Amino acid sequence: MSKPVVAVVGRPNVGKSTFFNYLVGKRISIVEDTPGVTRDRIYAEVEWRNRKFTLIDTGGIEPYSEDMIMQQMKRQAEIAIETADVIVFMVDVKDGVTASDKEVATMLRKTQKPVILVVNKVDQIGEPPADVYEFYNLGFGELMTVSSIHGLGMGDLLDEIFKYFPEEDPEDYDEDVIKIAVVGKPNAGKSSLINRIAGEDRVIVSDIPGTTRDAIDTYIENEHGKFVFIDTAGIRRKSKINEKIEKYSIIRSWTAIERADVCLILIDAKEGVTEQDTKIAGYAHEQGKASVIVVNKWDLVEKQTGTLEEYRKKVYEKLGFMLYAPVIFISAMTGQRVDKIYGLIKYVADQAAMRITTGVLNDLLNEATAMVQPPSDKGKRLKIYYMTQASVKPPSFILFINNMELMHYSYERYLENQLRKSFGFEGTPIKFILREKERE
Repeated sequence: MSKPVVAVVGRPNVGKSTFFNYLVGKRISIVEDTPGVTRDRIYAEVEWRNRKFTLIDTGGIEPYSEDMIMQQMKRQAEIAIETADVIVFMVDVKDGVTASDKEVATMLRKTQKPVILVVNKVDQIGEPPADVYEFYNLGFGELMTVSSIHGLGMGDLLDEIFKYFPEEDPEDYDEDVIKIAVVGKPNAGKSSLINRIAGEDRVIVSDIPGTTRDAIDTYIENEHGKFVFIDTAGIRRKSKINEKIEKYSIIRSWTAIERADVCLILIDAKEGVTEQDTKIAGYAHEQGKASVIVVNKWDLVEKQTGTLEEYRKKVYEKLGFMLYAPVIFISAMTGQRVDKIYGLIKYVADQAAMRITTGVLNDLLNEATAMVQPPSDKGKRLKIYYMTQASVKPPSFILFINNMELMHYSYERYLENQLRKSFGFEGTPIKFILREKERE
């Protein structure tokens, strides 16, 4: 089941980013910085009452502005609103109701989605100031007061947001069905690829409206197995998105990635890996999803000896955090190599579900630490007592060690490389969980 999406909207300078940063910083956020992944995030994962949700921080909406950046921010907010389950509409008690607030309110009323009106910068405890009451004129009924900077009223607001989360329905597909998210920036060929796959396959059961908003699930059964392709392209229908704010369409890929077992990350061969592609791939990596990098429109690239290998190298340079993912070069338009995608999907899904016994893992650990000693600092050396596999999808390993501070990222990377060298794990991220354990 995908996580609910909460969008924070309002005109500029009402305190949206302060609110966003407070929740992400003070609550349990499981977004981590990964080397090579662009960090100017506009989203984060937050947890409240044992339910994880995606929080989107939108730019300020300034409806009357002719400024190009303001127009882009407005469009970005519209995309977030379309995607959201719950909208937090933030206003500033110190400014009172402005013309822009009224315009944003009109826009939000048309969405027919739950909107929680939040009056920010109410910095004192107790009865709200009289200035709050004019915000009832915006027509959203009850309102809530918070102070983002001091953290006042946050728990009550999160409880209110929680009320509007959709029920947690289990997926209605069998366990042996592999769910594939086809993600990439607009015009990379997502729909063409799914149409080609669906059109060429002989046993299509049906197109089922997906459990995710506006996406379409295409179920296919063939000699390779049972597959559900989640297409996010259809979600763009509601608003035409100009190139300048294309990067915000990453919002549309989140729900599909979260539901998927395998992500097909589509790259436009003519454009190469863009910043937006990096963000989408980075999100799949962070979510621990098995991935295949699919370079589409390969028929449009002029080729000579070594073109393919040179291109593969450039892909890995841009997606340095995803060196484990295989790259395939296809043309959805002509069908070139499309038939090979099923085999790759099955392969990386199996790799992500692989289990290694504790005995075999510790033989590998003993060999690895003998070849390259664990790091030391000020006379203290890292000791790794043993390793065991905690889970799959992605393969996750618990390392019992003597001191967290002595574990360097580079040594984790070394151990990861040893695991890949011995067992493959091609196409899937590997996760380490560190536990301190002093010997008695």
